Amino acid sequence: MTTLAPALPLLRIGPHTVQPPVVLAPMAGITNAPFRTLCREFSGGKGLFVSEMITTRALVERNEKTMQLIHFDETETPRSIQLYGVDPVTVGKAVRMIVDEDLADHIDLNFGCPVPKVTRKGGGSALPYKRPLLRAILREAVAQAGDLPVTIKMRKGIDDDHTTYLDAGRIAVEEGVTAVALHGRTTAQHYGGTADWDAIARLKEHVPEIPVLGNGDIWSADDALRMMRETGCDGVVVGRGCLGRPWLFGDLVSAFEGTGTRQEPVLRQVAEVMLRHATLLGEWIGDESRGVIDFRKHVAWYLKGFAVGSDMRRKLAVTSSLEELGGQLQELDLDQPWPDGADGPRGRTSGNNRVALPDGWLKDPYDCAGVSADAELDTSGG
Repeated sequence: MTTLAPALPLLRIGPHTVQPPVVLAPMAGITNAPFRTLCREFSGGKGLFVSEMITTRALVERNEKTMQLIHFDETETPRSIQLYGVDPVTVGKAVRMIVDEDLADHIDLNFGCPVPKVTRKGGGSALPYKRPLLRAILREAVAQAGDLPVTIKMRKGIDDDHTTYLDAGRIAVEEGVTAVALHGRTTAQHYGGTADWDAIARLKEHVPEIPVLGNGDIWSADDALRMMRETGCDGVVVGRGCLGRPWLFGDLVSAFEGTGTRQEPVLRQVAEVMLRHATLLGEWIGDESRGVIDFRKHVAWYLKGFAVGSDMRRKLAVTSSLEELGGQLQELDLDQPWPDGADGPRGRTSGNNRVALPDGWLKDPYDCAGVSADAELDTSGG
């Protein structure tokens, strides 16, 4: 494994030191408390692990599902919440609520989500196109956050003809944002094609005043080290690369600390993690069956590359109890070594999608008349 010189600069997010400079990307329906627990366990507690997306309107209205999503295990520190919103007033209220009720230690704002139900309301990766609105949201969030650091995660822009990341980065600096993370894709790319790491390097040159984190196509610890060498970014944000592979954070710690060790579990060890993941979900939800059902979406990611027949994969994908899941896992050839096919891209790979935007969104980047509080989503988690 490639190693990096040990003299890495410390990544600071406000008062928090993130060492090694590795962040778990917020992913809807994935980065809940159970999955964050697994990732932290493999990392030895090192790194920063962000919650899935929390809608500011739902938080302010104390939506039941949202209040569960903002639950942090007592061992999580710092507690990191990602907020989504399009209305400066509502975003400000949500941030003030987090501060007043001590709900988190760090707030990240979502300007990177490419999902149509978000962008068609002018949110997520569509929002930075409206520069005044972006500035108003950041100003209000920072003002209400007090001593809590506020960061943002964004994409390059809507498409190659409407890039926004350099302007957004400069606005973030001017409004007191602590750090920016850039996914090197446009909204139109969704998760297809190749992430543009050169854009991450350009952003770092453009806003040297604050840390810049790189995101996109980090499938291994080597990829993380290479991104930092090639772009000069201050840290990495890991998303799809850890799906069904929470031990990737152990690899990342080893790589950044220069030990070069890598975890390549046999299927028996993978099965043990799968069962623990499902168990944690059941405990978190408060219902074993619902926890196992929620776990189903992870099955294919955990088994990527292993020789598991289609019939067994289907059975595992419809389990509804821990006993059933454990019994079916025991039927596998658990001595299989870590397969070559398990490395590389995983999760969504779709691209070249038509971007859903509000009517007339691209006519004027400074006209924000078409955005109102009604554009807020009423549920969290994506």
